[in-house]
Amino acid sequence: MANQNYLTLSDLQIYQLSRQLSRDAWAIYKDMDWQMKKIIGDQFIRAIDSIGANIAEGYGRYHYLDKIKFYYNARASHYEAIVHWLGLLFERRLINNIQYQKILTISNELAPKLNAYINSTYRAKDRSQISNY
Repeated sequence: MANQNYLTLSDLQIYQLSRQLSRDAWAIYKDMDWQMKKIIGDQFIRAIDSIGANIAEGYGRYHYLDKIKFYYNARASHYEAIVHWLGLLFERRLINNIQYQKILTISNELAPKLNAYINSTYRAKDRSQISNY
């Protein structure tokens, strides 16, 4: 599709980074025993996977306010997954420093890009209102 004038969901860096977080989180989750999966793993993987799911749902919405609502949900899920669940996994020594740093590195790249994408969605709305006059 050489003449494509828009980005697909899979072209978005924020979506690519969220999928990488999901892959890395899954590598941690699948190695947990049943009890750890139920105590902390399920909530960790759901919060991580929710980041990409909300980006995808927001991308598929038409109205900018709908889009932004889901991008904010993605940002909140990101915060929950990284600050709370990843922090607990590391604090309780359920993951090692390498696993922790790997996810944190991707997270630190995703967070500002997600904020920028939310801001660009607002700006795109403002530009469309100006061009309608």
